[in-house]
Amino acid sequence: MHWFLNKEGYIFTDKKNPKWGIMSSILGVITVVSIWMAVYFTYRNGGMAPMQYGAVILLAIVYAITGISLGIHSLTEKDIFRFFPIVGIVLNLLAAIAGGFILYLGLG
Repeated sequence: MHWFLNKEGYIFTDKKNPKWGIMSSILGVITVVSIWMAVYFTYRNGGMAPMQYGAVILLAIVYAITGISLGIHSLTEKDIFRFFPIVGIVLNLLAAIAGGFILYLGLG
């Protein structure tokens, strides 16, 4: 049984997960969750949003722009897995669009 637990696998590729792509994905999750929470708590409050929720949305947009740039930067590296950079770019784009739309509705 010991040989089964300490089994080393074979690596057939030189590809690696880029650290900036992983960071982009983490920022994407943070921004999506932050925007979702601000919208949810505003809904529970009967549509009345405190000023702090607007600050959360603005900060989430800044994080989203940073995440998009990190994702694009990591896609330029060679011999990488593209999963995390693409997920990060998609999540951050969705968050930036949603945040911009929310701010547009709030200013109108």
